[in-house]
Amino acid sequence: MAWAGFGGTLLRYDMFDIDREAEEARRLLKCERIYHRGQVVAWDGKEVLTSLIEKHGGIHIADPARAEAVKRVFAIILWGELAAWKISAQLADRLVPLEAKMAATAQAHDEARHFYVMHEYLRQLGYLPVKLDRGPQALLDLVLETDNLAYKLLGMQLMIETLALTIFQTVRELEVEPVLAELMKYYERDEARHVGLGMQYLPSMMKEMNRREISAMITFQCRLLFWALWENKVLEPDFRRLGIDPRDILERGRKKQLVALDAAFSAAGLSFAGEQNLVVRALNGAIELAFPSAETRDAGLLAKLGAAWTAFRAREVEVSPEELDLHARHAIRTARGEVAAADGNA
Repeated sequence: MAWAGFGGTLLRYDMFDIDREAEEARRLLKCERIYHRGQVVAWDGKEVLTSLIEKHGGIHIADPARAEAVKRVFAIILWGELAAWKISAQLADRLVPLEAKMAATAQAHDEARHFYVMHEYLRQLGYLPVKLDRGPQALLDLVLETDNLAYKLLGMQLMIETLALTIFQTVRELEVEPVLAELMKYYERDEARHVGLGMQYLPSMMKEMNRREISAMITFQCRLLFWALWENKVLEPDFRRLGIDPRDILERGRKKQLVALDAAFSAAGLSFAGEQNLVVRALNGAIELAFPSAETRDAGLLAKLGAAWTAFRAREVEVSPEELDLHARHAIRTARGEVAAADGNA
């Protein structure tokens, strides 16, 4: 701590002194591109929402029960955007390499826009902000409160953001409400870049970890998965009211997470299957118990346990980069008045 101009400083003069291997330099360059791309495709939240409302003649959800379901689902999104805003600001402050710091700063700007736009959308639906249920609040608090930057990147960029992308995609495809469906294209474009920060910079942090620290991070991931399942269980009636199968949300979200995690572990030189396999298998089994398939939904407990055991034993999980790439393909209107075409791979 500095006193009267003497002592330590919070300025990181060493941010340019980091020795980088070619692969790490390449990944950090991608982080820098995330920042610059974010500037090019930034959109005017107030203008976009206003124009979409005018285009569709207002926000229309005829069924009051469906309107309440939209409020409950996107209230969690609203507070999740605030948490993401705070977490990205924390990362922008504490990450050392310039490129990663730039990418986190760009995300903070995006999350601020997501928060105020979603607040205005929900306000026009008659939503009054209230405290979250225990599950989603605990999920966000775990990532907000940890001091471990690797845990923050894992929790927000690679896990919470991928679940949000899943909800955005599903709501858009089902056209739950016309204004919201079009708005999701803008959110998806931004969130896909945010996942990129975790995929590109988390490997640099993981390379500095020993086996015990990797195991501790995976334990943290298990805690996040527990509360994510709880959140989905809380939202199950609302999802079904909107025509969404909560099991489909989890399956889609899991595939997106696996793509992101596989990329991060591989870049760190670690075996994703070896390090993560038990977590993935445990999640498979938990999904079968919490959200049974059509074949076991009305069956007895033994049948459900059998299905969960079968899912737990399954070791192969097929994933494709397509799960994440598709979110960057929406054409959107930027604050510059231009139409931004699809992004290429980060």
